[in-house]
Amino acid sequence: MPISALPSKYGIGTLGSEAYAFVDFLKSCKQVYWQILPIGPTGFGDSPYQSFSAYAGNPYWIDLDMLADEGLLTHNEIKRSGLRDNPDFIDYGNLYEKRYRLLSKAAMRIPPEDEGFASFCEENSEWLYDYTLFMALKLKNGMSSFQDWPQRYRVYNEKKLAKVSEELKDKIHVRKVFQYLFFKQWTNFKNYANENGVKIIGDIPIYVSPDSSDLWANHRLFQVNGEKEMTKIAGCPPDYFNATGQRWGNPLYNWNYHKRQGYDWWVKRLRHAGKIFDTVRIDHFRGFSGYYAIPSENETAEFGEWKKGPGKTLIASFKEKVPELDIIAEDLGYLTPDVRRLLKYSGYPGMKVLQFAFDASEDSDYLPHKYDSNSVVYTGTHDNTTLHDWVKTASPVEIKVAKKYLKVRRKPDLEEAIIGAAMNSKSDICIIPIQDWLGLGKKARINTPGTDEGNWRFRVRKEALSKEAVEKIREATESSGRAR
Repeated sequence: MPISALPSKYGIGTLGSEAYAFVDFLKSCKQVYWQILPIGPTGFGDSPYQSFSAYAGNPYWIDLDMLADEGLLTHNEIKRSGLRDNPDFIDYGNLYEKRYRLLSKAAMRIPPEDEGFASFCEENSEWLYDYTLFMALKLKNGMSSFQDWPQRYRVYNEKKLAKVSEELKDKIHVRKVFQYLFFKQWTNFKNYANENGVKIIGDIPIYVSPDSSDLWANHRLFQVNGEKEMTKIAGCPPDYFNATGQRWGNPLYNWNYHKRQGYDWWVKRLRHAGKIFDTVRIDHFRGFSGYYAIPSENETAEFGEWKKGPGKTLIASFKEKVPELDIIAEDLGYLTPDVRRLLKYSGYPGMKVLQFAFDASEDSDYLPHKYDSNSVVYTGTHDNTTLHDWVKTASPVEIKVAKKYLKVRRKPDLEEAIIGAAMNSKSDICIIPIQDWLGLGKKARINTPGTDEGNWRFRVRKEALSKEAVEKIREATESSGRAR
């Protein structure tokens, strides 16, 4: 469940009291893990997989009541901010218009010489300046993509940008404070979760956004031309979700350059993730073996081509330099023998998704009896519809195969049976989306791949996290032997 999906009074889930209450809920349910989506600040389309930074946290999640408790805001300022709350959906337009204005008031009340703030800036200096200057320049340029900025801003040069950096120092300061406040609240929240036996599984996208400080300030890491423009972009070919493939638009890595640098950028990124999560899920792991490159001028993804990735040399670097980090490999999609060999070499658990299990062949790799223990099983992911909706909309063949495999006579009983199959599988870790535990329909779907609107808006109603829900989840967890 995303942090953004938590109940709150101010339009989006935050790191405040409801995050702590959800930890208590999980503890009562005897759960061990809470898997979330990427935590970065979101831009166009509101996707957490298209963040302005691979390191920064999302300012939307900073809890306003906690800021009031610190004296950085007044309750009257919050009340008069114009923030609206819909308990079912996030209104990103309202958040963008109202929340940043409110957070800026709080930020200006923390001076640069504040001891905690100064310490945070020093500890995060490798990424914080580039990111906050990038965001200040976005504001100066009407929040347009940096690809559309004037040449003097678009091409990163620290010396040449020194003058504008001085001009924008207040805006830079505000954005630094946002990050200070976010990670201050994040650390307290995570400590509480860990103290109560709940571990946080984080999620890092394999690619950075085409409109990010990562690409802007580190163009050598990516495949760009002399004008620092992308010539090929990331995506995937036609698949289960989309007949024309998925054109993600992300910049592709210059893997030869990364290799010469000892994969230093990736190692630093994982070390950062290891500080803020207990376990890290790497999205699109197959891209390390081979990645799909689409000509940037193409509007769809049918005509890309597969290119060789860094493979074992990258994974060996991870093993040597971040050996203590627990990693889950998102190995879904087009799996070729080389991807399977790389996953085996890594030793990381891959993912099993039951919504993919019941095809006409009756021999899918996602059928539970084929799992080994070194895997993570899901009924569905953020890219799937909810289990309740899947049972309603799956093809007659899929329903027939599912009923036969699970020994279920009635179609309505499939939801409980599929959850039970996941819980009773050999996989070491089992993750059930909150929508599936609560039996929610298609309106609770988080994301529909290949679409740009209506995604990432799902929220859980507070009353849904009831005693009845606790009893249901705890009973299933205990009966499957997964209770902590």
